[in-house]
Amino acid sequence: MAPPQDPAALSLEWQEFRDRRAGMIHAMDGGLWLHRHLWFGRRLAHLVSTDRERLLTWGRRVGIPEGRLQFHPLKDPRDGVRRDAWHWDLGGPYLPPKR
Repeated sequence: MAPPQDPAALSLEWQEFRDRRAGMIHAMDGGLWLHRHLWFGRRLAHLVSTDRERLLTWGRRVGIPEGRLQFHPLKDPRDGVRRDAWHWDLGGPYLPPKR
């Protein structure tokens, strides 16, 4: 994949949380939750939300093709109800810098 079209946009709009539950609630309410993780020693992140259009708008801004958005229903920690959610897999030049 080509480098981000707008590297500055990588740092816009999302929030990170120390507490995973707080991040999940933010995503369930339609916010953009950045969840960093390691995969086989590689630093990656998921940008998660129940607001698909908001994720797509962010992806267009940075130049990620729409077809890379992944659907993955998640359980809302407040009531245990599974809700439709989506995420971007972010790595390499698309991994936002830590704030």
